[in-house]
Amino acid sequence: MTFLLRRLAFYLVTAWAAITLNFFIPRMLPGNPVQSLITRYQGQLSTDATKALYALFGLDEDTSLWQQYLDYWGRLFSGDLGLSFTYFPTPVAEVIEQSLPWTLILVGLSTMVSFTLGTLAGAYLGWRRGRWTDALLPIGSFFSAIPYFWLGLIAIAVLAVAWPLFPSSGGWDGAFVPSWDADFIWSAVYHGALPAITIVISSIAGWMLGMRNMTVTVAAEDYVTVAHAKGLKERTVMFAYAARNAVLPNVSGFALSLGFIVGGTLVTEIVFSYPGIGYILYQGVSAKDYPLMQGVFLIITLSVLAANMLADLAYALLDPRTRQEG
Repeated sequence: MTFLLRRLAFYLVTAWAAITLNFFIPRMLPGNPVQSLITRYQGQLSTDATKALYALFGLDEDTSLWQQYLDYWGRLFSGDLGLSFTYFPTPVAEVIEQSLPWTLILVGLSTMVSFTLGTLAGAYLGWRRGRWTDALLPIGSFFSAIPYFWLGLIAIAVLAVAWPLFPSSGGWDGAFVPSWDADFIWSAVYHGALPAITIVISSIAGWMLGMRNMTVTVAAEDYVTVAHAKGLKERTVMFAYAARNAVLPNVSGFALSLGFIVGGTLVTEIVFSYPGIGYILYQGVSAKDYPLMQGVFLIITLSVLAANMLADLAYALLDPRTRQEG
C-alpha cells in the first residue's frame, strides 16, 4: 500500500507540473493567434469584436498572466478546454472527441500487434540463438532504423501509386458519412490498412531486438539453469522463467507507447492525411492555436502518466522486488 501511495503522490505532482508547463509554453511562442484569426476574416471585425475575442480566449491584456493561469485551472476542473482558433467556433473538446477514436484504433491496434509479434519473435530468437534465425537480425536492425515518414512515402509510392492496392490518403471514402454502417467501417479499415502496416513494420523490429537481447542475458542466469536441472519442459523454462523476466524492459517501453498512442504517430498521420489527433495537433501548432495545443497536450500527458502507473503495477506483479521497502 505504501508503494502505491508514494507512486500516486509522484504522479499527482508530475501531472501538476506538466499542466503548468502546458499553460506557459504555448504563450512563450512568438506570434499572436487572435491576430491570425482576425486576418482570416480580412479586417471585417470591429474593435469591440477584437477585444471580445481576446477576452473569450483568455488573452486579454488587462488580465495578468497569473490570473489567466488560475482561470485555466478553473476551466479544466469544469471540463472546459476552450474554443479552437483553427476550427472556430468549435470547442476543443469536440475537436478532440472527433479525432481521438481514429488515432486510438489505428495506432493502438498497430502498437499492440507490433509489440505482441515483436516480443514473441524476440523471445524465440534469443532462446534459439546461434541458429540460422540470427540472419534475421540485420533485417530487423535495418527496419528499426527507418523513420516512419520515409517508410510511409515508400509504401504510398509502391502500394498506392505503382500498384494501387490501397488509398494514398484520408481516413474514409468521401462518398460515405461517418457512422457505424458496415460500408463505412469497411472503408475506414481499407484506408487505415496502409498506415497500420507502416507503423507495424517500423516498430516491430525494435520490440524484437530488445526482447532478443534480454532473453540472451536472462538465459544465462542461475534460476534458468536450475529450472533445466529440475527437468522442466523447455517451453515452461522459456516462458515461465526466461521470457517472464526478460520482458520487463519491454513492459516499460510498451506502457510509454500506450501513452503516446493518444498523441498519434504525428508524421505518419501527416504523410497519409489521416484524420487523427496527431494531425490536428500539427494544425494547431501551425496556427498557434493555444486552446487546441493545450487540450491535445493535456490528453497526451494524462495518458502517459496513466500508462506509467499501469507499468508500475505490472512491474510490481511480475517482479516482487520492485514493491519491497528500502
